[in-house]
Amino acid sequence: MKPMTDERWARHANPWSVWTRFAAIPAFMLAVWSRVWIGSWSLVPVGIVMIWLVLNVLVFPPVREPRSWVSKGIYGEQLWLQNRDAVPPIYAIIQRWLIALGFIGMVLLGVGLHQLELWMSLCGMAILILAQLWRIDRFSMLYELHQQKLD
Repeated sequence: MKPMTDERWARHANPWSVWTRFAAIPAFMLAVWSRVWIGSWSLVPVGIVMIWLVLNVLVFPPVREPRSWVSKGIYGEQLWLQNRDAVPPIYAIIQRWLIALGFIGMVLLGVGLHQLELWMSLCGMAILILAQLWRIDRFSMLYELHQQKLD
């Protein structure tokens, strides 16, 4: 997979890109769960969701000047990944905690899907989504802080 270029970041910053990636989580859950009904054919919907996630950063028009909360969050994430030394230390601490929380959600989701435990799957999905939304919120604040320094 190619690295994220500035053009891909700008496309990923499109709110449609962000929200459809979030929508892919329950779609993926349903695709995996479909193995109960359609057996190994469940690999088809799983594959479709995976292909969508790869194509997602290519299909939406780029956002050059972020105005929405999620667009600012994606640009903030780009700032953080490109120059972590320029980011206030508290952001690094918060990001580590939120990444850990998201990982816990992902593990719960994975185990829940493997064992076909609905409540574990839903709990894992909720934790994963909340952690990611919280990360976007922190990144949005980071982006705005960066913009203030430029002004």
